[in-house]
Amino acid sequence: MEGKMNGGVAGSIMRQLSGKEEWGYGGGRGSRRWGRGGYGDRSLKHLEGVHRHIGDAGGGMVLKKRVMVVVDHTTRAKHAMMWALTHVANKGDVLTLLHIVSPHNDSHSPPLLADSLGALCKACKPEVEVEALVIQGPKLATVLSQVKKLEASVLVLGQGKPSAFCCLFASSQEDFVEQCINRADCLTLAVRKQSGGLGGYLVSTRWQKNFWLLA
Repeated sequence: MEGKMNGGVAGSIMRQLSGKEEWGYGGGRGSRRWGRGGYGDRSLKHLEGVHRHIGDAGGGMVLKKRVMVVVDHTTRAKHAMMWALTHVANKGDVLTLLHIVSPHNDSHSPPLLADSLGALCKACKPEVEVEALVIQGPKLATVLSQVKKLEASVLVLGQGKPSAFCCLFASSQEDFVEQCINRADCLTLAVRKQSGGLGGYLVSTRWQKNFWLLA
């Protein structure tokens, strides 16, 4: 019953919002994965079908999708990760946490962050398969290439408050989010948790901007 309910809510959210490498740190390659692997269909129509079928008790084939979240040390990224886990990912889906670090970063903390976030997600929702990837490289190009390579169905990004001078120019983070929304080869959702007692989330897609979800 819970699987049906969660799938229905997530499917409804997807309809409303639609509007119409492995760990490469330090030159080596590797990955952290919790659970088994799986890939999702990139079309929104099929994505909604995935939500409808997950949790069915008929014993038929259960379709899967891959939900990718770009993570880092910021609060907005953690909010986006938890929103994707609770609102988009369902039983049997794969949640990919993608942490991109600068080619000049010599710190060993990125793998530790990705591992800890992956373990947190798996503890919160064991029925979702979780993997954490840490890759060195240019941020935008890496996201776009990984979305295509891993055939992600949904990409989720953390979105901060607009710049005070947004009417004149966008911050680098705002520009990065907008580029991902417009160029990624899958449904892309930018998520910002509301503050000031309002509750809920503001979600932006290619077709909707700051769509308020009280959930």
